[in-house]
Amino acid sequence: MSITREAGPAWAIELNKLTVYYNDKLAVRDVDLKIERQKITAFIGPSGCGKSTVLRSINRMNDLIPGARVTGRVMYSGKNLYDTDIDAVEVRRHIGMVFQKPNPFPKSIFDNVAYGPRLLGIRDGKTLKQIVEQSLRASFLWDEVKDDLKKSGLALSGGQQQRLCIARAIAVQPDVILMDEPCSALDPIATQAIEELMLELVRQYTIIIVTHNMQQAQRVADYTAFFNIRKEQETAGNERRWGLLAEHGATEQIFNAPKLEETERYISGEFG
Repeated sequence: MSITREAGPAWAIELNKLTVYYNDKLAVRDVDLKIERQKITAFIGPSGCGKSTVLRSINRMNDLIPGARVTGRVMYSGKNLYDTDIDAVEVRRHIGMVFQKPNPFPKSIFDNVAYGPRLLGIRDGKTLKQIVEQSLRASFLWDEVKDDLKKSGLALSGGQQQRLCIARAIAVQPDVILMDEPCSALDPIATQAIEELMLELVRQYTIIIVTHNMQQAQRVADYTAFFNIRKEQETAGNERRWGLLAEHGATEQIFNAPKLEETERYISGEFG
């Protein structure tokens, strides 16, 4: 079954009782979350709380991890993306991803951006040139590379590489962009450039970002979801741990008037 983008619903993504296992280990349990269209939502929380696991579940990247198992629903355009008749590759066409470490292909700048459109069957040189230029302009990279598009993407600086990866993601015109710690490997100047880019892209795309940087979440996110860890002792004396969504709301509310004590303790730096 093909996926068609629906313009009407306010929610770009709806998670219903999303639960993820890695083999027999429970990673995150019963996440209910609605992601508003054309807004930035930040996932925050301590290491091991499941925020990146949830992010990867949204475009079925967990399918690529041996032993990963997902239950519950990820709803997009009226369809559960985990239904058996949904193609994971098509899911990633609509829901793109930018990873923690910039990962340009060992190809030219042009070929990095043109890679996705070519996979979709676009072969016309003029059309590809237009897509590459539009994508590089949208990622604020065009003016820096327009005279050297044959240069390897690997020869760019870290910040430029990450913007190239963003250009590559938007070249196929997705609806949603997932970003997993996109600035963690970048210096403050490059981080600022990526944040400014996100604030520009959200005019057209829905963005979900995982970040450990509380200030970054406050600077860019409209909404923030705080994930935390739950623990219980098993009969053999071992500790069982899993992640869950503790609190979700407008970013200003989460940081200035959190409803839960654990949220306040996390954002104040007591743990993490």
